[in-house]
Amino acid sequence: MTIRFELSPEMEATLIAEARAQGLPLEKVAEQLLREALKERSPFRGQVSVQDFHRMLSAMKEGSEGLPDLPTESFSRETFYEDRLDGGNAIPSR
Repeated sequence: MTIRFELSPEMEATLIAEARAQGLPLEKVAEQLLREALKERSPFRGQVSVQDFHRMLSAMKEGSEGLPDLPTESFSRETFYEDRLDGGNAIPSR
């Protein structure tokens, strides 16, 4: 695809300087800059739309049917540190 647009004199000077610094043709530098700008706008950087968030959740759900259901009690502070609560390396109470 070919896209044509007018650069301001400042943008043109910046692009020329960047191309010279990299030793690349103007077109390649412009392509790299556009590629980087589009990558930064990826839906997985910054804010995610509600639809994209639901798609990500659905993708995570796929294949998780075989995982065991764990009771809520499995996620208490005590269960995370039970190996340390035997008195030897006990966590000080607050």
